[in-house]
Amino acid sequence: MTSYPEDLRYLDSHEYVRLDGEIATIGITEFAVSQLGDIVFVELPNVEDEIEKGEKFGTVESVKAVEELISPIGGIVIECNTTLEDSPEILSDDPYGDGWLIKVKITDSSDLDDSLSAEQYQALV
Repeated sequence: MTSYPEDLRYLDSHEYVRLDGEIATIGITEFAVSQLGDIVFVELPNVEDEIEKGEKFGTVESVKAVEELISPIGGIVIECNTTLEDSPEILSDDPYGDGWLIKVKITDSSDLDDSLSAEQYQALV
């Protein structure tokens, strides 16, 4: 059984958030990666783009499907993991480490009030 890091917040759309003060690191869960299979392309927003909770901010394309990335939180994109453009397989190898997608300066931390704990997400999947 997969274990999910306790320090993260999860969404039922399989994104996660790691909070560090006003900065949220967003990625997709190991469950999502396993469902997608071999990831061949990742499309991310631009730095300084504004994203809104519940809105699409990019896509992940695998040999099986194209999945939209849904933002768990609103804010301004301050960094994108551009390494994924050339090496999308990093998402599969290390989804909670080097496979992060974007970093966002959050505008409202209450956006995460309806997110799931690791235990709740584990029960969901």
